[in-house]
Order: sequence, then C-alpha cells, then structure tokens
Amino acid sequence: MVLLIIFLICVFITLFVGVLAGLSDIRSMKIPNSYSIYIIAAFLVAYLGLYFAGHAGVFSSIWSHILSAGLMFLATAVLFGLKIIGAGDSKFATACAFWIGAKYLTIFLFFMTLGGGVLGIIALYIKRKKPFKSPREGSWAAQVQSGADKVPYGVAITFGMVIAFIYAGYFSPDVLSSFIDVPSEENGS
Repeated sequence: MVLLIIFLICVFITLFVGVLAGLSDIRSMKIPNSYSIYIIAAFLVAYLGLYFAGHAGVFSSIWSHILSAGLMFLATAVLFGLKIIGAGDSKFATACAFWIGAKYLTIFLFFMTLGGGVLGIIALYIKRKKPFKSPREGSWAAQVQSGADKVPYGVAITFGMVIAFIYAGYFSPDVLSSFIDVPSEENGS
C-alpha cells in the first residue's frame, strides 16, 4: 500500500507540475527550469522506490526511460536550433519523456504534436480576430495579437504526457491493483 501511495504521489506531482508549466507558458511564454527538475525527481523517486521494493514492473527498464529522454532531447534540441520551440519546452519535454519510456514515446509525440497543432490553429484565430481587449502584457495572447507566431507548447507537452500516461497504464485498474495484490512470502503465495 505504501508503494501505491508513493507511486500516486509522484504521478500526481508530475501532472500538477505539467499543468503549472502549461499555465506558465500561457502567461509568460516561459517554463521555469525547476518544473523539469521536479518531474525528473518525481520519476526517480517513483522508479527507484518501486525498483528497490521489487515492484518495478510498472515501468519499463531504466534504459528504456533513458533512451526515451535522450531521443526527446535530440529531437527538441533540433527544434530549438530551428527556433521552432523554446529551450524551456525542450527541457520540459525531455523531463516528461523520462516518465514515458521508449515503448510509449511515439504516442507521447503524436498527442503532443496534435495538441501543438490545435494551439497553432487557436493562435491563428487570435492573431486574426484579436478577441482579447487588453491581454496581460507578455502573455501568449498579447504576443500573438501583436503579430508574433508563438504557441505555448508546454500545454501540448502536458497533453501528450497525460495521454501517454493513460496508454502506459499508470491509471489502469490492473496496475493500481497490482500494488495491493502483491503476494507475501509468509502465506506461501
């Protein structure tokens, strides 16, 4: 039961920080580095806690998670170099990829890209129609209404992460019940 609580706390911290990153990106087009650190720390606590308790089957191998983060870093570094995304987006996506693992990386990328496309369409609408009377200075809406071509990709990254978490089974009854149904050596199971 303690493992389930640790796992859920780490998952919900990650999701909460993802929401904060999306809001920060909408408000200021910046994602603080500390958010990426919190997500990596939550993953390490969950992974190592489960690993040392002999319950690491919830996750893929550590190498799968490292590969996922490495591939995400390479992809987002290229996008950053092309000035398509910001450095905060790159770091945040890389941190989230630690949680995903290589098996679900394409799902993460697909839904992240889909979310980015929807945000791009919204940005075009805002740019053309200028629906906000006096948006907060420096916010995404203010920048887009003044002609900038920007998207708060932290929102899309968080969206992709949530969908990948669902596919990875982090919320599935099978995974959650596995924490409770762990056989003990005392009763011979």
